Amino acid sequence: MFCCCIFLAVSLLHSLCHFHVSGYDPSCTENPVFTPSALIVKYGDPANATCDVCQKDCSGDSFGLEHAVGKGTQNGTTMIWTVDRLTEWDTSLLCYYTSDDGDQCSSILDITTYQPPESVSISFVNHTGMMFEYQQYTLQCSVQNVAPVQNLTVTFYRGNTALGHLQSNSEEKKPVNESFTLNITPSREDDGAQYWCEAKLELGPAGPQRPPVVTSEKLPAIVHYGPELNEPPNPDVITITEGDTLHLNCSSVGNPSPSYTWTLPTNSPSYSGSVLTIKSVGFEHEGQYICTVSNTVGTVTKEFNIDVQVSSIPHTYIIGGTILGALVLVGLSLGCYCKRNQRGNYKLSKIIVIDS
Repeated sequence: MFCCCIFLAVSLLHSLCHFHVSGYDPSCTENPVFTPSALIVKYGDPANATCDVCQKDCSGDSFGLEHAVGKGTQNGTTMIWTVDRLTEWDTSLLCYYTSDDGDQCSSILDITTYQPPESVSISFVNHTGMMFEYQQYTLQCSVQNVAPVQNLTVTFYRGNTALGHLQSNSEEKKPVNESFTLNITPSREDDGAQYWCEAKLELGPAGPQRPPVVTSEKLPAIVHYGPELNEPPNPDVITITEGDTLHLNCSSVGNPSPSYTWTLPTNSPSYSGSVLTIKSVGFEHEGQYICTVSNTVGTVTKEFNIDVQVSSIPHTYIIGGTILGALVLVGLSLGCYCKRNQRGNYKLSKIIVIDS
């Protein structure tokens, strides 16, 4: 037991001898300076950094560089660290020196090792196929093998419109798989739209100039909604003159495409189109016309009440014919009168010519 206590004490002293306080010690007039001040390296890439230990004369064993990977070399009071291939996910460098007063001054360079997303995919949670208007659905963006996930921003899109930005609460340094969800409530305007998501590693100014971005495939949306009439409501009664053409418009939009059923006055033929046309209306066409529009989502109806009036065209024809006949008679009378006058003039002219 006594030997174990001695061993623990020796181990503790050894650890303390190699322990260096991070950050800035108030008793230090200056601290080592790393270049760059932040180091962000893609997994497997080479890396390097330098540490200017102090501006004053540091000599002997009073300064050094601690590192778990790579190698360090010394050039005067500058320590140089290099690694051919960085494969550690959580590592750092510690640069230190001991002042004349025995105080140890140090700085730590945290190294961020990152891995762009291996793949990104989008799907609906517990749903496949068509959607219905005004119902809530959940989109899921799955990101595979990314690090560090705390620097990841996922954006959901509908077409070119951003729907939301999400981030992870995880502080895991190694690559992980992470899923992000977003609730949506589609409308008929979303029918045919494409949903997708984008995963971007926001690594800050010290990271690559173009942050790593990986996007998912496009997920087309099929939104089913009930019929909606295109035309405004009709007046209570539609009045039309006998013999005119009647158009009853019941066109609508819907998904799936709606079907039409007409309820017509007695003895009228059946019809199943969106616009009912009668070229020459008669009194037998009076009455109520009901158009029923339906699809698998819903049904709407539209009513047309038709009143046929007597045509005034025959009376016009009679009056017009009478006037035209009178004009013809007058014209004929004038013509006969002119011919008689013309005939007499011809005779007079001939007599005058002969006498000369």
